[in-house]
Order: sequence, then structure tokens, then C-alpha cells
Amino acid sequence: MSTVRAGRRWIAADLRARKGQAVLTVLLVAGIVAALIAAVTLLEDGTNPWRSLFAQTNGAHVWLYTKDRPPDEVGAIDGVTSVAGPYRSAPVTVALGGKKEPAGLRALPSQAPQVARPVVTEGRWLDASQLDGAVVERSFATALRLRPGSSFTVIALSGERHTLYVRGIADSADQGFYPEWTPGLAWVLPPMLDRIEPMLGRSEWVTGLRLSDQEAAQIVSQRVVVMLEDQLQRVYTWREVRAAMELDNRLLGTLLALFGVVGMVAAALALANAAGGRVLGQLRDLATLKSMGFTGGQVTLLLLAEHGALALLGIALGAVTGWAGTVAVLGTTSVAPMPVLAIVGGTALVVLAAVGLPAWRGGRTPPIPDVPAAPPRGHLSRLARLALLVRLPPALVLGTRDAFTRRLPAFLTAFGLAVPMMMITIGLGVWSTLDNFLSHPEQVGQHASLYVRPGKLDSAQAARIAARDPGVRAVYPGTDVNALAPGEARSVRVRALGSTTTPYPFPVVEGRMFARPGEALAGQGLLDLLGVRIGDRVRLTVGGSPLIVRIVGRAVEPDLDGEVLSVGLDSLAAKDAVPPEYYALALRPGADPGEVRARLLAASGESLDVQRVVNPADRLSVIRVVIVALIVVLALIGLANLLTASALGLRDHAFDLAVLKAMGLTPRQVMATLVTGTGLLVVVGVAVGAAAGVSMVTGLIDLQGHTSGVGAGIGRTPSALTMTLAVLVAVGASLAVALIPARRAARAQVPVTSR
Repeated sequence: MSTVRAGRRWIAADLRARKGQAVLTVLLVAGIVAALIAAVTLLEDGTNPWRSLFAQTNGAHVWLYTKDRPPDEVGAIDGVTSVAGPYRSAPVTVALGGKKEPAGLRALPSQAPQVARPVVTEGRWLDASQLDGAVVERSFATALRLRPGSSFTVIALSGERHTLYVRGIADSADQGFYPEWTPGLAWVLPPMLDRIEPMLGRSEWVTGLRLSDQEAAQIVSQRVVVMLEDQLQRVYTWREVRAAMELDNRLLGTLLALFGVVGMVAAALALANAAGGRVLGQLRDLATLKSMGFTGGQVTLLLLAEHGALALLGIALGAVTGWAGTVAVLGTTSVAPMPVLAIVGGTALVVLAAVGLPAWRGGRTPPIPDVPAAPPRGHLSRLARLALLVRLPPALVLGTRDAFTRRLPAFLTAFGLAVPMMMITIGLGVWSTLDNFLSHPEQVGQHASLYVRPGKLDSAQAARIAARDPGVRAVYPGTDVNALAPGEARSVRVRALGSTTTPYPFPVVEGRMFARPGEALAGQGLLDLLGVRIGDRVRLTVGGSPLIVRIVGRAVEPDLDGEVLSVGLDSLAAKDAVPPEYYALALRPGADPGEVRARLLAASGESLDVQRVVNPADRLSVIRVVIVALIVVLALIGLANLLTASALGLRDHAFDLAVLKAMGLTPRQVMATLVTGTGLLVVVGVAVGAAAGVSMVTGLIDLQGHTSGVGAGIGRTPSALTMTLAVLVAVGASLAVALIPARRAARAQVPVTSR
């Protein structure tokens, strides 16, 4: 019992003596655990709102869009357990507050269906007592700022206007969130839809199929394609809806996971160095414990308990912080328990393994340690010899010699600084890539700044008004259609923009731009989906008509996971291409999109629908906050390594500071000696880490772009100025930190220092 009490007192006294290092250890472990928990939460399907919405709505696994009402045999397909619909749906334009948004009105009865039933979150469901009532899907209502009781105008294809009143706002797993998934969705009663769009030829039928096995969705889709043939307009499964609802979570989760895993390695090195440094500095204390009756195993256990307690405190703090962060950012409490437990357990094992070897070495300390009276012996390094040859000041020569006296600790210190610097450089590369998206949107397919839809006017009038504006440089007619992919039984997006003679300047990174009808560009996601390469021919079906194209190039495509085929408008059949649905406007240099939009609306008498293009970097702005937070954690890891190196250097010089002063070195020169020894390791580690980061960053970003469907060719390295500033700040901050203990040691009195 007395041994246990003495051990507790010794641990408490040691922690009080090094409060700063103890706090730093807790913070770096907490930061790594928080990053890993946030990563697995973002990568876990539980954070995808599709899962909970699908369960609440008893959703359908396959959705079919047909020109006519599908036959009842669709519900008899093997694997189909229940059917939602068929529901009639009509395209309309919602006009509200000077804005016009495309929408689809779907007719549902006043009694909510059992399969794919919308879940009302505000207000009430449809009622026959209010024929002009509508229930609006929540993301669409949020974009339009609609609330229960609000009114909005819908414009049918005939141009006739009708006023609807919001009875309720509902969640649905039928499609993705607006505006990533368009058009928006609203539900009305069947008599109201008949009034708004009496022509059956201007509408379509929507049918949902719920399956006994969701993994059979692809097989069922293929059977539907064979059964319905030309009637089928498009089809998609629960997988496409789930992917659309991810909202870039996986990109952020991958970034956090990369930082977390590499940071864990760096943190393990930092903890091992810190524990090893403490053992070397506590040889007298450990010898005293041995002389008091502590066995080697008890001393090892004592050291493990001290460092393990700090690690456990950091793990607990990181788990709470990671959970709170995901709740605050994602608004969900569904943090997967098993991955979190795995992270907590894995981190604890890594920390114990990192401090285990130094603790074991401390347990082997003899009761009367052989404490050296001078720094460890060693040959002069080549750098030290060079310092002598060029006749550097004595303080710098001594510091150069001391930097590499202990070869293994010197390597671990430099490596421990190189890893955080490498990850900081990668983070800066991600930041530069986002900045490039903003400053050069044409490189991600956003050469146009505005999209104009005819609205009340016909297409020719809309084109003339747009072309007359002084801020508009080019007008590209465009149409987006859905096409059935061969052998996939699902729909993909075909974007017809410009023509083969005046093509829209898509960002082609492989192959070439299409030059004649029948040629097309594909996103990486579409190439992967169809299993084709540049040069292959692809046969799609658009509205029952075949579309045969030859893929001549790959374009960077940030939309719809890259599953987009881009062609000229003259590659589509006349019924699909004329008239164009919209016009993409490329502006002159210096033209303000807001001012051009205002002029177009004024010139058309508010008849045009003019929308600004949303840059994909705007959706990823949260990554900048994450990068800053991770840089702070990585800086703490580097600081921990630096403090260990400084402590080890001071220990080696604890008995020869008096000799240095007797040789005539002033306190400032002694301080320069100590700082030089640490600073050289800092410079080596920072330089190697920065070089490794610069060489890896574009490859990593392009790899992520390839796997996400956007495609390679988007990665950017940090600018030379950014890297220069980052290296200077890292080296300067490190030297400033190393200067504090060096100044204290240099100013100490000789008897105190030698004791």
C-alpha cells in the first residue's frame, strides 16, 4: 500500500512539474480522436438522412417515370412486395418573389399512402376541403422560403397561372434534396392537378416499387425496362437517392480520415519521443524509486499509468468533442457506436504501445544510474565539419554538432515534424484547389455565370434579350434530358449545351472537344458506370428515341457524381432539342452577374427566369474550417516533438553549461548553441515535410476526384508564396518555442545549472 501511495505522489508531483507538456499531450490525443470520430460519422451511412427518411416514409426502392399509366403487371414482378401509385405528375414553374423555379406537381389522395408516404413536419396533409392546398417537399420549401399558409403561383406549360396555398411541409425519400436534385417536388390533390394541367400528354406517371430485398433493385429495374420498353421515360433506384442526399459528407469524411490516420502516426511518434525524453530526464528519480523498493515492473507500470492517464483523458475529451462537433454540424445524434469504440480502443492501444518501450527502458534503470557527465559521444557530422570549415561562430558550430549527436532521437524528431508539415501542406493544397474553383470556375464546367429560362416568353425572344445585354459575351442554348443507360436499367443526365460548330467550352482534361454530331464528352462517373473508355460508342435511350454517341473526351464534372454526358444540341433529336430549355450566358470580363441579371429582368418585364450559377466550392466552404482546425492539431503534434527535442538537448547540456561559460561564451552565445541544435532538426523536418506534401497533394486530390466521379485534373498545389510563408511561419514559431527554455537555461547561475 505504501508503494502504491508513493507511486501516486510521484506521478502527481511529476505532472505538476510539467503542466504544459501534460496539457499538450491531452490536447493532441483529443484532436486526433475527434477528427477520427467525425470522419467515421461522416463516412457512416447513419449520417445520411436517406436512411431515416426511408424508414419513416416506408419508401420505395425503385421509381419509374412513364409516358402512360403502367400496367398492373409491374407490381407482379418477382421481388416487388408493394406499389406506390401510379401517380400522375405534371411539370410546372413556381413563380414567387420574382424568382422562377422548376417543379413537379404530383397528385396524391387526401389519405396518405402506405408506401412512400411523405412525412409532414409542419402544417397538415392534403384535404378535400381545400382543393387549392399543396404540400411542399422541405428542401424545396426552404429554397423558396415557404411556410404553412404561404401562397405561390404555378405556371403550367400552357402558360396558365394558378395560385396554391401551402397546407404543409413534408420530408420524402422519393428524390434528393433541392437544388442538387431538380425539379422541386410538391403534392396536390388529383382534381387540382387536372385543373392545372388537363392535357394528359403533358404529364407523366410516377410509380414506386418496394422490394423484399433492396439489393435486388438493379435486377428489378432491368425487368421493368424490358417490360415497358418505349413507355419508360426514366428510372432510378434508392442508391441514386441516397448518393444525392450525402451532401458532400464523404468528401469531408475522407479528408478527416486522412488527417486522422496520419495524425495518429505523428501523435504516436510525439508521445514516444515525449515519454523517452521524460525517462532520460528522470533517471535519478527512477533510481530513487528503485532504491525505495520498487521493482522494474512496478516502475514500468508507474510510467505507463502516468502517460496512459493523460491519453485516456485526451481520448475522453476527443470523443465528447467529436460527438458534439458532428451534432452541431450535421444536426444528428446518430453516431455509430461500434466505429467509435474501435477508435477509442485503437487509440488507447497505439498510445500504450508508443509509451510502452520508453516505460520498459525506464523500468530497467539501475538503483545507481550511470549518468553521463557530458553529452553522448559521437563523431562530428558532415554538417558540423562544414560549419568548422566555413569558420562559423563557435556557438553555431557547437549547436550544429549537438543537433545530430543522438542519431536516432534526431531522426525521430525530424520525422515527427515532417509528418505534420506534410499534412499541413496537403491541407493547404485542398484550400488552393477550392480557391481555384472560385477564381477559375470555367475549369469545373462553369464558364457560364447565368442561366436564363424563357419563362413567359418564347425561346427566341429570350435569346434576343440575352444577346443584346452589353455584359453578355456569348449565349449557349441548352437542354437537359434524362436517358436510360444500356445494361444499367437506370437514368443518367444528358446535357446538350451549345452546338458542334459553337460548342460550350467544357473543361476537357482527356481526349478532345466534340466536333460533329454524334460525339460527346463524359464525366468520370459515367465512364465508370458504363465501363467504357474514351473512343467507345454508347447507345442511350432518350424519351424512347435512341441516342448513339462516340465518347471523344472526358470533362471535369462536379454534378451528379460525374454521371453526365455532354453533347451539342444538334446531337439530340429535334423533339428533344427544340426549343431549348434554357440559355447559358458567358459574361464579359469584369461584368457583374448580379447587375446583368437585374438588367435582363428589367428588359423582359420580369418575364425571364434568370438564375446565378452556384460554384461547387461554395458547398464545400466548411472544409476550410476543418482545415484550420486540423492545422492547429498538427501544430500541437509538432510542438510536442519540439519540446521533447529541446528538453533532451537541455539535459545533454545540463553539466557542460558551466564549461561553455568558462570558455568565454556569453549567455546569448550559450542560448544560440541550444537553439541551433534544435533549429537544425526543425529546418530539416519542415523542409522534408513540405517537399513531400507538395509532391503528393495533387495526386491525392485527383485520386479523390476520380473515386467521387468528378474526375482527375482538379488538384492544385499551394502557391510558392503560400508555401514560403508556411515554411517560414513553421520554422519561426518552432524557433520561438525553442528559445524559451534555452533562454532560461542560459541565464541560470552556474552552480544551479551544474547541480
